[in-house]
Amino acid sequence: MLFDLPDDAALYAALLARDARFDGQAYVCVATTGVFCRLTCPARKPRPENCTFRPTIGECIEAGFRPCKRCHPLEAAARAEPVIETLLAALDRAPARRWSEGDIAAMGLDASTVRRAFKRHFGMTFLEMARQRRVREGFTTLAEGGNVIEAQLEASFESPSAFRAAFARLLGCAPGELVHGEGLLRASWIPTPLGDMIAVASAHHLHLLEFVDRKGLPAELKKLQAGTNARIGIGALGPIEQASQELSAYFAAQSGTFETPIAMAGTPFTRQVWEALRTIPPGETRSYGELARQIGRPSAVRAVARANGANQIALMIPCHRVIGADGSLTGYAGGLWRKQRLIEIERTLREKRTATSRDEAA
Repeated sequence: MLFDLPDDAALYAALLARDARFDGQAYVCVATTGVFCRLTCPARKPRPENCTFRPTIGECIEAGFRPCKRCHPLEAAARAEPVIETLLAALDRAPARRWSEGDIAAMGLDASTVRRAFKRHFGMTFLEMARQRRVREGFTTLAEGGNVIEAQLEASFESPSAFRAAFARLLGCAPGELVHGEGLLRASWIPTPLGDMIAVASAHHLHLLEFVDRKGLPAELKKLQAGTNARIGIGALGPIEQASQELSAYFAAQSGTFETPIAMAGTPFTRQVWEALRTIPPGETRSYGELARQIGRPSAVRAVARANGANQIALMIPCHRVIGADGSLTGYAGGLWRKQRLIEIERTLREKRTATSRDEAA
């Protein structure tokens, strides 16, 4: 096990019962609202297919979810360390402020102490938390057709330069480079129970599908623009809309079939590996060695691993189905916790498929 949480069924039952035993040990992220809550939250309970459970607040925030305003999941950490309570209250009073370590020092707080406290409780620094909270609001405004100034104001950035810098750190480009309804390639956000994804497509093919919190996302977007010599705009094209529908069915464990047309930009060897990945049925896994043998290159295990890591279309080119030779979950850019959850979803799909086959045979 990668973490010591019960399975999702048990955690969902705890959510329905508002079971306090898991308070501080698990949090529920709700795809339809974009918030994360304690399991004891008094709010109306979401459907199970819209829930993802994570063991830390940091993982919830990094996946793009906001803290619930009814159950206040940050409060326990705030009570545990006064420095956290002080800064969270300051952030609520001035969400538009471009926070710096100088601001922290001006409050009479030691920047290194603050950094350690936030890392210990949330897995990220106070400055990172403040920045992520604002950038997502700005991107959402752009995606809905707002201009850069509107996005900057919605994201509560006092200056255009601060918004551009924070936006570029996340996506690797300035917000003005992503114009609504323009560009050969267009980007759109797709919410999922495992965190938001960004999809980039042309009119006919999906070119990129990644979880927003993947650290290599800015470099991938730059590479995509350079490779296609095309500007990326904002807005959903046909392949993105199709991908969104298929992902909804996938995360609901209703279908493991993806028919969205995809563009494979890679060397012939890399594309060969990706095609082999697409032949692995949902609910099954392969080792790198097995994949190398499948394509007739048994000695190219490391090259196969590199091609696997170069995949820019998550889930539809299922690199998460590759595991270590000993059965362990090896590296996954979307996070090992997410890889485990994807495999669990696909096992459910396989079980449903098997049950259907038995019923038909009977």
